[in-house]
Amino acid sequence: MQPTVKSYRMLPAALWTVQVLLSAGFLWAGFTKLFTPRQVLAEMWPWTATYPALVVVAGFADLLAGIGIILPLFFKKRKWLISAAAVGIIALMLASAGFHVIRGEASQTGINAVFAALAGFVLWARWRMV
Repeated sequence: MQPTVKSYRMLPAALWTVQVLLSAGFLWAGFTKLFTPRQVLAEMWPWTATYPALVVVAGFADLLAGIGIILPLFFKKRKWLISAAAVGIIALMLASAGFHVIRGEASQTGINAVFAALAGFVLWARWRMV
């Protein structure tokens, strides 16, 4: 079945929506990891007490992902950066899922799969629209 012209018109709106959701999610995660007191983080995520340096690295990675997936939309000539950010998000989510699996927390990888799938959609749609 061939896609209709109407479905192609909806793609940019869907893409904007997914990119804004990804950005909001990663910005929230980054700010939470970087600016929440360690004791509070340890209650929410027990692994943060064991790996405090990883919390900082993950926080900065999340902030970069949140900025990188949305900021290039405002620079018409640099849209390829969105694809690069989407690939980075997928890599970040795979690393995060691997971390949880190694720690025996495989049940915690659902959100990683959702965010990786959303970034995969952004990557696919960006290539489709070229």
